[in-house]
Amino acid sequence: MSEQPLTHLDSSGHARMVDVSGKDETVRKAIAAAEVHMRRETLDLIVSGSMPKGDVLATARIAGIMAAKKTADIIPLCHPLRLSSVTVDLVPADDKIEISATVTTKDATGVEMEALTAVSAAALTLYDMCKAVDRGMRIDNTRLQHKSGGRSGEYNAK
Repeated sequence: MSEQPLTHLDSSGHARMVDVSGKDETVRKAIAAAEVHMRRETLDLIVSGSMPKGDVLATARIAGIMAAKKTADIIPLCHPLRLSSVTVDLVPADDKIEISATVTTKDATGVEMEALTAVSAAALTLYDMCKAVDRGMRIDNTRLQHKSGGRSGEYNAK
């Protein structure tokens, strides 16, 4: 892999927002994932809908969607994008909930940060809603799984 210059730094090393005005608007897609590990009893409460704060999975899903839409307000050098679609899926599995977010746009820059922000917010919401019964939960393995569109082409995690 060749070294690329850091695009968010100017020639003096100062942070800057990248100029994307010369880039083509193309369909861009990103998929990110994360996991929230917890005690089996906590997972059972979530799945059964018995968590004291309410429907944890629905709330986390909405939090992830909202966060993707607000990524440019949270991450300093991100461009505000016209998102075409945001889906957040939460799947209970053994002692964890697996979270994935798929974000698409037709724009001049990618949506990797929006997908990563979506899974992060969903995971934090799960933690917040369940911390009263399980402070030992762990948010883990947050990662980009896929991106497509734009000049850099396709990426798929191994």
